[in-house]
Amino acid sequence: MKVHMAKYSRSLLARAKKIKLLLMDVDGVMTDGKFYYVPRPGGGMLETKGFDSRDGLGLRLAHHAGLKTGIITGRSSAVIEFRVKDLGIHFLQQNALEKIEPYHRICNAAQVEDNEVCYVGDDLTDLPLMTRVGLGVCVANGDDLLREHAHFCTKRAGGNGAVREAIELILTAQGKWEAILKSYLHGEANLNLSTPDETDQPYPLRPESPKRAVRGTGSAETSK
Repeated sequence: MKVHMAKYSRSLLARAKKIKLLLMDVDGVMTDGKFYYVPRPGGGMLETKGFDSRDGLGLRLAHHAGLKTGIITGRSSAVIEFRVKDLGIHFLQQNALEKIEPYHRICNAAQVEDNEVCYVGDDLTDLPLMTRVGLGVCVANGDDLLREHAHFCTKRAGGNGAVREAIELILTAQGKWEAILKSYLHGEANLNLSTPDETDQPYPLRPESPKRAVRGTGSAETSK
């Protein structure tokens, strides 16, 4: 554990230790930001995206460790819906070019305060949330201004394991990452990585009822 924690400053670990909810953008964060259009047999185009498997495992481990997760994205796609259900992500808000209102609704549904939220983004539309949450994370290839306002900048680019880096930081700070590593090293079968049925999930995919947020501040730290 000491080896992993040595990668981060005390102030960053203190922020990450409080996190209960991990929120993410999709394009440029969970994906490389590129859109792929495939012709439909009956006409029209189908939009598809590529997701990183390390992020997927990271999100399953986050759920196992008790974190709630959610997505706020400016676009709408059936591919995102499928990925959310596949991984058991708790909250989903699509078509959200303005992200503050859906952020308030999700925080209210999850019953968390701003300092208990981590948000991972890559571009200017993510800036309003980056300056509010307790732990703002910018991917390695994110916008320069966003990097200036983030508390942590990943080594990996969006769609290439950046979300996984944020999860490792949080679980390390909370003293949970070492147990996960030991489980894999010793071949123990005590990790629950299954995806729950949507009806069994304790939180709705589209929460309602807005909640006022409190602004946060801090400087960025880059993964080493």
